[in-house]
Amino acid sequence: MYIGKSYKLSEFIFWTRKSIYILLLLSSIPVLLYEVFAVKWLAISWTVVALLGTATAFIVGFKNTQTYNRTVEAQQIWTFILNTSRTWGVMCRDFINNSEEAKTLIYRHFAWLTALRYEMRSYRVWEASQKKHNAEYQEFYYSIPENETSLEEELSKYLSPADLEYVLGTKNKAVQIMALQSKTLKKLLDSEEIVLIQFLEFQRAIKDFYTHQGRSEQLKDSPYPRQYAIINTLLVRLFCFLLPFGLLREFDKMNESITGIMQGNMVWLVIPFSVIISWMYTSLGQVGESTENPFEGNANDVPISQISKIIEVDLKEMLGETNLPVLPVPQHSIIL
Repeated sequence: MYIGKSYKLSEFIFWTRKSIYILLLLSSIPVLLYEVFAVKWLAISWTVVALLGTATAFIVGFKNTQTYNRTVEAQQIWTFILNTSRTWGVMCRDFINNSEEAKTLIYRHFAWLTALRYEMRSYRVWEASQKKHNAEYQEFYYSIPENETSLEEELSKYLSPADLEYVLGTKNKAVQIMALQSKTLKKLLDSEEIVLIQFLEFQRAIKDFYTHQGRSEQLKDSPYPRQYAIINTLLVRLFCFLLPFGLLREFDKMNESITGIMQGNMVWLVIPFSVIISWMYTSLGQVGESTENPFEGNANDVPISQISKIIEVDLKEMLGETNLPVLPVPQHSIIL
């Protein structure tokens, strides 16, 4: 998540520079053919291009709205996890007289958060984090915490060796960690260390964690509909390709009312204006793409690593511990 006042123009140009190079080429070729080689039939009606541009603007705007809504939903899910985790910590501390059992439940909760965030950061084929422009931007501006240490190393901080061995052998590690929580609570109920109403409160919290884990997994594993994504890409590319052809005759007409050095040379202005207009469309598409999957590791992701560390700090302080983890530090105003 970007937490600065605004992206710098230099950062945005660096991120979109590949598109700019392609647009320069697409704009230059029609102008050269029209002006230098006198291939005048290349010019097409501006009305056709304008209609296509209008349709493209609608579908790009629709996609960006929907991808933004996906990010908002992801933020709501993890805000709920944050709030419910604090409640979990208070219940463990105050409902259970056995401090070691309370600590086990709290530390196992850290393991659940760790397993879930690592799963959210794992790669899906439709995600854009490994595209060249995103990978280069990440290399220069920020790092992904889940790529710096292994899941096993992180889980070993919170689980007993027996639990760690069991969890690493399962498919959905977060689900099985929470199942261990329920098993421990049942033992506490059977040994009368907690009463039934306390047990039910714990189970209600586990149910909520499972619900929001499922919502988080659903966002991760359900991409923005591919049929809308492909038509968005095709329309933007078609518009960028046809735009300079539609501008040729319009700029050529300007020669009749222009005097001085630009007289007879107005067609050359098609190149910069075509690049600027096309860049606006391609950049909007690229922004929507980077917002589409809110857990993949892009600069605009929901900061699930930071949220997990905040939970860990809060719950460890509830236990009276002073050796607290260091919260992630923003890199170029980007925090994950």
